[in-house]
Amino acid sequence: MEIAADRVVTIHYTLKDDNGAVLDSSAGGDPLAYIQGHGNLVSGLEKALEGKQDGNTLSVVVPPAEGYGVRDEGLIQRVPKRALQGSGEIKKGMQFQARTDDGMRLFTVTTVVGDMVTLDGNHPLADQRLHFDVTIVGVREATAEELEHGHVHGAGGHHH
Repeated sequence: MEIAADRVVTIHYTLKDDNGAVLDSSAGGDPLAYIQGHGNLVSGLEKALEGKQDGNTLSVVVPPAEGYGVRDEGLIQRVPKRALQGSGEIKKGMQFQARTDDGMRLFTVTTVVGDMVTLDGNHPLADQRLHFDVTIVGVREATAEELEHGHVHGAGGHHH
């Protein structure tokens, strides 16, 4: 079956950076299941998979604009520690979700100096080209419930 909008696609993947370092992989674990056309994957990978068949393997290089975005210095801000009340001790590398004009965004603490904290709302892989090696394991029609919820149920998907 061909990959098209509203179909459940199951893939095994390995993600590497420009230097060939593995950033993420489903190898040795369960394959990833997603619904095509619902924004569950970075847009560049989803576009490359459109029209492919189960059993296909492909290598895709996704530019930052179609991956995790181009780094935006406007997403870096300094806030007083008291703005993050109830979070315990604030340390570099901690992550917080915050509502922004663009919806919910994940911020990572990059520095803590005195009572000021620097938060970076850029994705950790912003500005990076993404190198995906993908094997398509299966393609099927999504159920009405999966389409309504926007994600896959059962093996490789969400459990409620």
